[in-house]
Amino acid sequence: MDIISWMVTLGITTLVTISIIDFIRGGRLRGRMQMRDSRFSAELFYTLLMIYLIVIFGFGLIYFVLSMNHILLVEGGELREVSVVGSLIHSFYFSGVTLLTIGYGDITPIGIGRLIALVQALIGYVLPTAFVLKLVQNNQDDRDRKKDML
Repeated sequence: MDIISWMVTLGITTLVTISIIDFIRGGRLRGRMQMRDSRFSAELFYTLLMIYLIVIFGFGLIYFVLSMNHILLVEGGELREVSVVGSLIHSFYFSGVTLLTIGYGDITPIGIGRLIALVQALIGYVLPTAFVLKLVQNNQDDRDRKKDML
């Protein structure tokens, strides 16, 4: 891979990492939002949805950059020549399926793509847990604040 591809991949990886860490710490994405007194937090849900979209698009772009450098995603067990738009669509599809499930097996990564897919699948398993823990923490903080007010 050339230096520009590595820089783009590193930049995307940095943005995805910052977004996930920011969500877990309750930073800028949620910092201005006030939690309502209910079990379901629309703000937290929308934040989680945005994190998922950032991760899907970020990893999709990483797979796309890799595919442009001949580190390919194999479809149906064979290499297929697709257009740039087709490669971009396959990359986003593979990214979404990898994050939200364990994958269908219709598209398979080759080489370093396997490690990247494993990292993305791990993020897909950890994010719901972080969401639940954040929800419990926010509810506990709300209870503590109400208790202190009384």
